[in-house]
Amino acid sequence: MGILPHQWKQRFEPRAFVRRLDEWSIADVLAAPLIAFDPFETQFEAVEDAQYYQSTHRRSPPMPQGAIDVMTWNIKFGGARIDFWFDGHGSRVLLKEWEVVANLEGVAAKINRADPDVLLLQEIDVDSKRVAFVDQMQWLLDHTALNDGAYASQWRANFVPSDGLGRVDTGIAILSKYPVVDAQRLALPEIESRDPVTRYFYLKRAILTAGIEIPGYDAVRAVNIHTEPFAGDGTKQRQLECFHGELDRLDSAGTTFVAGGDLNTLAPGTKKQHGFDDVVSEDQDFQCGDYRQQSDWLASLYEHYTPAVDLDSYRRDNSPHFTHSTSGKTFWNRKLDYLFTNGEFVDGSALTHQDRSSGGMKTMLLSDHAPVSVSLRL
Repeated sequence: MGILPHQWKQRFEPRAFVRRLDEWSIADVLAAPLIAFDPFETQFEAVEDAQYYQSTHRRSPPMPQGAIDVMTWNIKFGGARIDFWFDGHGSRVLLKEWEVVANLEGVAAKINRADPDVLLLQEIDVDSKRVAFVDQMQWLLDHTALNDGAYASQWRANFVPSDGLGRVDTGIAILSKYPVVDAQRLALPEIESRDPVTRYFYLKRAILTAGIEIPGYDAVRAVNIHTEPFAGDGTKQRQLECFHGELDRLDSAGTTFVAGGDLNTLAPGTKKQHGFDDVVSEDQDFQCGDYRQQSDWLASLYEHYTPAVDLDSYRRDNSPHFTHSTSGKTFWNRKLDYLFTNGEFVDGSALTHQDRSSGGMKTMLLSDHAPVSVSLRL
């Protein structure tokens, strides 16, 4: 464990220095000033207001006819299927601006074709060197029919001293044709098993929750999450429990919600749980292709709330509902992306946008995740 701010003075008081020297690791010493003073601005409060966005050319939202369309999508920060160092398939770290814009044009084309009223996005960058500092929140609002947005960072640092990353600000977002209000970032548990310096610079995952004001109807709460994929210490499970807890809190308050995102976990009844050909990382800290110990982690969500894709349909045939593959050479081979509600989804409206036959447009080349959409009855 690193040195907490209130421990700084005590730990570095001269007489205590010799006494405590044998208790310290190099990582403790390096992390102490980082945690105490946060010079790279990586830290967050437990609860914070989210950052709001608006399209520069607002459109009049449609009057809903008893339902709204909701979609969730991990857009891989506009990286499309370029092979990056972190997924083990390549060595790229930074994108050129024209590459980012070209990739976002494909993402926007898919969003406009699906035409959701509310969109949950994961892995969207707003101020990162790796995407040539393109503000993807503003870009997508300006190139789709969506008007308002809320953003919560999951990885923010003025400078990351690793692999040329530099400045980074990437996170999760809720975009909507309707006004977005009362948006909050709720911090999630962090991985505790890594050294303090790594933890200081590593992602700080969160839940993003916001009210959607729909004319003629009670407000709906949208809840977005992107859990930890690499967490052998149980962090992912704790994050999922926090997500479930927030949904329980909203449900107890009588608030209708639509919730989901990239849960990085397989649904109950998944036949293939390990041995995926597209997993190439040999680093034990970054293994994410064996889900055998996680087979029931989403069971309680399915038990208490309504999923977009019901379990009977999924168990009959997993493959039409797959949403992820790490390589563009491998078709979708597992389901990691979900939508749930305590209300009611329109029967038969759920769609996993895998290709032209399911969504009218190829999505394999746009991201390492496929979108999932459904209509929420108001």
